[in-house]
Amino acid sequence: MITLYSGPLSLFSRKVEIALREKGLAFERIMVPFDQAAGYEPQHPEVLALNPKGQVPVLTDDGLVLYDSTVIVEYLDEAYPQPPLYPQTPAERARCRLDELFADEILLQALKPLMHRTGPVAADPVRRAARGADALIAEQALAGHHARLEERLAGREFFGPMLCAADIALFMGLLFGRRLGGPSFVGHPGLSGWFSRLTERPAFAQVAAEIAEADRRLSVPVALP
Repeated sequence: MITLYSGPLSLFSRKVEIALREKGLAFERIMVPFDQAAGYEPQHPEVLALNPKGQVPVLTDDGLVLYDSTVIVEYLDEAYPQPPLYPQTPAERARCRLDELFADEILLQALKPLMHRTGPVAADPVRRAARGADALIAEQALAGHHARLEERLAGREFFGPMLCAADIALFMGLLFGRRLGGPSFVGHPGLSGWFSRLTERPAFAQVAAEIAEADRRLSVPVALP
């Protein structure tokens, strides 16, 4: 039995959830408590015991313990190969992994300065001003990433020859950009169409709906452009 330790607003846990559902795999989900003021503190004791980083996601499967969303998705694709989430050829797999890395590391860096928007407002006006300035710079970076992804997509249905791990990772990054008040997809019809197509898939739609509900319960409302 697969067990996943997840978080209501954990980008990387939700990435794993989409992969599990796209593969049609049954799993038990243990949702770790979270709030905007304290985050995941106190940390879940089982997560601390299983993951030396003390973070979600953590996945267990028949005694095997895994953490890091990319390691988990790669394992799932090897252990449960149908339907595949990585392309067949070495070159296509490499491109998929690079696009996934772009989402998980480069896109994420532009999201971090926006994350304060869903939490309590800083009491210190200097800190509020600094956060606002950093967020404007981050929005410009995100807009540049949107343009780059529009070019990378090049009119295709997915970022690979079929739906792949890169699509899942990029969807999560762009979904978080939207929920955090980042730039829209105006001027990028390919990216906008791709995002809309994915939101129609049940696995993606369920995650998007659950994140929206978690935001209603846990987050400060953010005005979307």
